[in-house]
Amino acid sequence: MNYRHAYHAGNFADVVKHAVLARLVEYLKQKDKAFRVIDTHAGIGRYDLASLEAGKTGEWRGGIGRLFEATLDPRAVALLQPYLEAVRAENPDGDLRRYPGSPLVVRHLLRSQDRLTAIELHPEDATRLKSVFAGDFQTRVIELDGWLALGAQLPPKEKRGLVLIDPPFEEEGEFSRLVEGLRKGHRRWPGGIYALWYPIKDRKAVAAFRTALKETGIPKLLDIGFEVRPASSEPSLDGSGLVVVNPPYTLESELRLMLPALHRMLVVEQPSRWTLDWLAGE
Repeated sequence: MNYRHAYHAGNFADVVKHAVLARLVEYLKQKDKAFRVIDTHAGIGRYDLASLEAGKTGEWRGGIGRLFEATLDPRAVALLQPYLEAVRAENPDGDLRRYPGSPLVVRHLLRSQDRLTAIELHPEDATRLKSVFAGDFQTRVIELDGWLALGAQLPPKEKRGLVLIDPPFEEEGEFSRLVEGLRKGHRRWPGGIYALWYPIKDRKAVAAFRTALKETGIPKLLDIGFEVRPASSEPSLDGSGLVVVNPPYTLESELRLMLPALHRMLVVEQPSRWTLDWLAGE
């Protein structure tokens, strides 16, 4: 699956991923002590929804396009507010034209004492990302293979924080790399929060991935599944998942409010479902 993100920015998978990411950052802000967010596959930071790439797929219309003006349960709205504020900050005139990637969602939510490390391997994308954060002393952009960062950048000096691992799934073996990357990162920094994004496309591969995560022996693993259509006869992105390692104690109850509200709005075809499963822990 070609996942150059310009084609898919703001789709249903981004909405779910970034809404959860915002909840994790908000949890870290409950303590005064500084934290660091490390984004291992950061992309270009800001996406033009009027671009040729975004227009070719139109996926954002079924994602952030639906959420931006939606009326939801007030409890879900309150939980989604930090994420939506990050999106609105990119669109100050009120028209939805730009979408913030994960580094900009995080950066919008940071306090003055917090830091972001945004890592991107693709040279052109890294250059664009550096221009987005030019002059921002709280953000460091590094042109580097994100998988290597799980060794080189951990643990952060703040000793508190979050690692987002969101690979493009352009190559074979990404599920195995996710498991091995998590093993390496967790050995170096067992107390950190990790969020691992994955596509739900090949159901057998997803099941094997979940089994492999269980076998790591990592004690707290919460798996979020979000499907917008039943399994397709032809390979397509039927859903996406996010595994959260060391999830905040508040996250499960928040997700049980957020996910059904998002699912009702973003579903494409029934039967489809959202799931919340402890692979290890609670």
